[in-house]
Amino acid sequence: MAKGGAAKSDPAKSDSAKSDVTKSDKRLRPPGSKSVGWALVQAARLHRSRVGDRLADVDLFAGQEQVVQALAAAGTMTMGDLAATLRVRPPTASKTISRLAALGFVERRAEAGDGRIVRVRLTEMGLTKAAAIERIWDDVEAELLDGFDGKEKRRLRKLLRKAARNLAEVSGVTGHEVEGDSEMDEDEPDTLAVPEAL
Repeated sequence: MAKGGAAKSDPAKSDSAKSDVTKSDKRLRPPGSKSVGWALVQAARLHRSRVGDRLADVDLFAGQEQVVQALAAAGTMTMGDLAATLRVRPPTASKTISRLAALGFVERRAEAGDGRIVRVRLTEMGLTKAAAIERIWDDVEAELLDGFDGKEKRRLRKLLRKAARNLAEVSGVTGHEVEGDSEMDEDEPDTLAVPEAL
């Protein structure tokens, strides 16, 4: 150590560290410059934000619409089935149901003979919200795919489903969204594609 406790710097080590930084800087590229994943995340975030803005107009928060859509499709569900469908933990599903019940959109009933099992269904107001959500989803879908022709829409949907299956397989995730999707032929008319509930 030099006088006063300051350490002498080694010019050779300093130049080597600068060289390493320069080399790593050259390897870095702007996020998303060639990444499908980055582009997918950005599109998903913007889609979620747009849907969230539109849901606020009907007094719902992003995420709540998935519960309403699941119940609209199923009619009635146990809390366990709902949590499994949404791929969330039961306490998360229960918390969302409590909020929707407080708004008058859903009702809960204990199973006759076994009070531990709770069934949930939409109220009339909840069914009205489900119809509004469907319109919002269709509107945002149209905004998302503006300028895409029918063939491009089908191709994009097919590629995204394939990507989802790939990730589900390596993650060990199972669920109707991935496994239940049929491979649609690119030449099939667009009217055969039925939007999924979730």
